Amino acid sequence: MTEKLQIYRCNVCGNVVEVLSESYGELVCCNEAMELIKEKNDDENLNEKHVPVITKNIDGYNVAVGAVLHPMTNEHHICFVQAVSQDKKYVKTKFLSLDDEPEMNLKAKCTSLWARALCNIHGLFKGEYNEF
Repeated sequence: MTEKLQIYRCNVCGNVVEVLSESYGELVCCNEAMELIKEKNDDENLNEKHVPVITKNIDGYNVAVGAVLHPMTNEHHICFVQAVSQDKKYVKTKFLSLDDEPEMNLKAKCTSLWARALCNIHGLFKGEYNEF
């Protein structure tokens, strides 16, 4: 069974899809089952430049990919950054180009949220923010 907001990748062509509606069945691309990309936040060697760092500001939040911003080169870059409220009702995704800084600002009044970013080499990383 798929779950809302899970991300899958085709290991043949590289397609990446996000689940919008939970259901039964298997996601298939290029005649093969798609791979579920699991979120990471526990790899000390990669965390500094990959785990989203969420800070509150006057208008809402800033999400930066890494305590030290992730590089944005053709060979190694962040594909997107996404912020999600804990109840999964509010989702904002920013797709990045190589000219972009790997961060985004969002106006939100929630007190807790999480964010994730997809690195083209190292995978999907998750960071959390909770006021309480």
